[in-house]
Amino acid sequence: MKTDDFINLLAQDSSPPWRFQRVLAFAVVGGMALAAVLFFAAIGFRPDIDAALQTSRFLFKFVVTTALAITATLALLGLGRPGGRLAQNGAALALAPALLLGAVALELWSLPEAQWVPNMVGHNARFCLTLIPLLAIGPLACFLAALRQGAPSQPGLAGTVAGLAASGIAATFYASNCTDDSPLFVMTWYPLAILIVTAAGYVVGRTLLRW
Repeated sequence: MKTDDFINLLAQDSSPPWRFQRVLAFAVVGGMALAAVLFFAAIGFRPDIDAALQTSRFLFKFVVTTALAITATLALLGLGRPGGRLAQNGAALALAPALLLGAVALELWSLPEAQWVPNMVGHNARFCLTLIPLLAIGPLACFLAALRQGAPSQPGLAGTVAGLAASGIAATFYASNCTDDSPLFVMTWYPLAILIVTAAGYVVGRTLLRW
């Protein structure tokens, strides 16, 4: 039997779609819970959180990170089933980068050029590159465990998207601690931290999700 025929047979005989949706929903809740426990136990909110909540740049960080978490999780719905392809929900993954690029363009237009580099460098790059991957460990483990119940046809890609979803959750928590609210900072350092998690998701997923 050819591989494609085998995949089609699995897709026809696989559990009802709602069953994997339920497993993935549990993974989202579990991943958020694990990230929350670590965040509140070891990191916590930024000292000026009350004042930050009154600013649009601070709130916009959550728009971007939440968009990443939601769109990547939706993409996993398709990738987690035999024969699933990223094209089913993958286009939505462009939403978070598009939002961030728009904010960066607006900031470059509104700020003097002398402030571009200081805003981009910020003060918390080291924490960003450390804490987002750390907070993503629990969510990534939950997503990979859920994907093992769904038999993805592309294990490396599924692991990568799981890393994106986990990064979205982790970055949402981290954003409430980070005192750098400039879109230039977010555009520079958050993607590097997310790349670490997605690379780990790819490596682990390619092995763990293979069938």
